[in-house]
Amino acid sequence: MSSRTGGTTAFDRLRARFDGRPHVCEECGFVDEESEWTAATTGATVEYRHECPGCGEATVRRYRL
Repeated sequence: MSSRTGGTTAFDRLRARFDGRPHVCEECGFVDEESEWTAATTGATVEYRHECPGCGEATVRRYRL
């Protein structure tokens, strides 16, 4: 069953909150209007990563489970 915020799992729903929202790179100031984030988990943490299309700098959001 899918929720209104997108995705079937809590990880998918959290990534959906990051995806598609403008993201301003802290390094170069580039505004990515359609940002896409990737997700990876170790079992103890989940990491969401966005790579700036302007300079390649990675922004990481890490959450402990």
